[in-house]
Amino acid sequence: MEQYDFLEVTAVNADERRFDVLRAIVADYVSNQEPVGSKALVERHNLGVSSATVRNDMASLEEDGYITQPHTSAGRVPTDKGYRLFVDRLSEVKPLSTPERKAIQNFLEGAYDLDDVLRRSVRLLAQLTRQVAVIQYPTLSRSTVRHIEVLAITPARLMLVLITDTGRVDQRSVDLGDVITEENVARMRSLLNAAMVGQRLSDASAEVAKLPEDVPSELRDAVLRVSTVLIESLVEHPEERLVLGGTANLTRNVADFPGSLRQVLEALEEQVVVLKLLAAARDPGRILVHIGEENEAAEMRSTSIVSIGYGSRDNLLGGMGVVGPTRMDYPGTMAAVRAVANYVGEILTGR
Repeated sequence: MEQYDFLEVTAVNADERRFDVLRAIVADYVSNQEPVGSKALVERHNLGVSSATVRNDMASLEEDGYITQPHTSAGRVPTDKGYRLFVDRLSEVKPLSTPERKAIQNFLEGAYDLDDVLRRSVRLLAQLTRQVAVIQYPTLSRSTVRHIEVLAITPARLMLVLITDTGRVDQRSVDLGDVITEENVARMRSLLNAAMVGQRLSDASAEVAKLPEDVPSELRDAVLRVSTVLIESLVEHPEERLVLGGTANLTRNVADFPGSLRQVLEALEEQVVVLKLLAAARDPGRILVHIGEENEAAEMRSTSIVSIGYGSRDNLLGGMGVVGPTRMDYPGTMAAVRAVANYVGEILTGR
């Protein structure tokens, strides 16, 4: 029994040692972009074993598919499987330093509306990670109406301002075809707010559609025109739902995308592929990492995508993250994505 326990412990220790070798290979390859040899590992890392043991561990890792030899040189590089093991074994995401968190907070709190928050977020995340940053607009179907303002631009033309709980502001003008009094503008404002405030946008759309049937005859034509414009505003516009930043970061590492950089850039431009990936990020507390071949879309299989939901557990607003090569600083990238998502969620949910 004691001998069995000893063998079991020895096997566990060997597995841990091989993982330490893999972790060192990942660190060096991410840092230097060069295949890593056993001699370099022994020199750069305090692995506590001989170079012969390191060579044996590397042979074992290669046999199991965690590393590979890209050329005839002695160096090895991690495979998608190796990166996956490395990411899965990160016991926790190391938090950013206090100065880093303070810098993020100050930068984002200077934003003046939703569009500015999202633009600042992708710019900041692209700078922190040196990858492409993406953020999904708050999904309208999950938003509720906070206020609807009705302003008379001229006696026969109105400005509608729709404000959601996520800070989205949508302005539309309406030609009435006839003049309207200030008193009736005020009545219309009251009617619209009574019907819409606190409603999810999908429900608000249904309430607005009913309004022309229930209003006094002298307001019916104006309310019908206003309702038509508002319903258009309440429908989601997919082309507005994604903001990207830092696309040029990919072009600095062309070697990471052998023959596929153009496909990646085209997929980012079309946005549909990235929106689908972000849609999977439904938990503000959980970071998702899709590595290489794990990506369903063929054009993204030379990339890794690190994503997370933002908002709160009770009110998920959307997804955000970064797209970069599989040769990525995963711990640093995951920490930055989580930190920025936390602050964006706090700002937009008013926490």
